[in-house]
Amino acid sequence: MSRQSVVGVAGELAPGQRKLAFIEGRSIVLFNIDGTLHAVDNACPHNGASLASGKLEGCMLRCPAHGLSFDVRTGCMPGTGGLSVTTFPVGIVDSKVVVSIDEPNATPSQARAGSATT
Repeated sequence: MSRQSVVGVAGELAPGQRKLAFIEGRSIVLFNIDGTLHAVDNACPHNGASLASGKLEGCMLRCPAHGLSFDVRTGCMPGTGGLSVTTFPVGIVDSKVVVSIDEPNATPSQARAGSATT
């Protein structure tokens, strides 16, 4: 069974916004990309730099330390191979945003930011 942690309320993040959350000792960044929520580990896999303040262009997040780019939807760098950042499934349950921390890199249930699912 997956552990889900509440990190906010539905509709809290407008498209293009992000939020830093701390779950059981992990630092995770949530992004609203065109109304869909995504969550990634806040540590760049290259050298552990914080990704929270990285430049976001569409769905691509650039690490502020060394410029590596990751797709926040998949965690992958563009092209084949390369490093990837850990992603976490995000959902809306009873109007609360929840992140599943037991299933990193699982196929996300890509929550619509303003929707309510059970």
